[in-house]
Amino acid sequence: MQLRRSLRATLTALPLAGALTAALAMPAGAEPPGIPDPATAQTWLGELKVGPEGSMDGYDREKFPHWSEGADGCNTREAVLKRDGENVEVGSDCYPTSGTWNSPYDGGSWTQPSDVDIDHVVPLAAAWRSGAAQWTQEQREQFANDLEAPQLIAVTDNVNQEKGDQTPDQWMPSETGYHCTYASMWVASKHKYQLTITEAEKGALSTALGSC
Repeated sequence: MQLRRSLRATLTALPLAGALTAALAMPAGAEPPGIPDPATAQTWLGELKVGPEGSMDGYDREKFPHWSEGADGCNTREAVLKRDGENVEVGSDCYPTSGTWNSPYDGGSWTQPSDVDIDHVVPLAAAWRSGAAQWTQEQREQFANDLEAPQLIAVTDNVNQEKGDQTPDQWMPSETGYHCTYASMWVASKHKYQLTITEAEKGALSTALGSC
């Protein structure tokens, strides 16, 4: 077994509790919502502001409150586990008691939720360096728990840990057939939240979208 383990208006327009409820109602095995088609992703990529990354000064993961609880008492991690898994059954505490999770990043398949991480497609630290340092904590919480954009996905835990806070010019999923989708998700998230990209990042995304 592998090793375990505008902007304010845009963000506040997505009530967190409502998003959690909507995600829990989705059928098991669903992809993250809001993945644009390749042509749209290319257009959005061209609309992103290009600039150097900001610093990590002041960054703290706790400035992005995540796995927030919805109105039904289930948190964001539990919502994504239910959404992205197959035949998922949950207990009264919302935690999965059974199911299968297929990780599109590496092709791994898991039956224990403890083997699965919820990846922030655009990592929290990468978001900080590309504009989120200027947000309020409320805005960062919306970003870290967004169930209506392709920003959260269940993947193999150690693959997520390997990715860390790297951008697409530094890391891409080992499943090359998923590069197009991954790039589309990344672009959609950065476009929605008006985050910047670097020249290297834009080049890697363009190459990935060219493989679609």
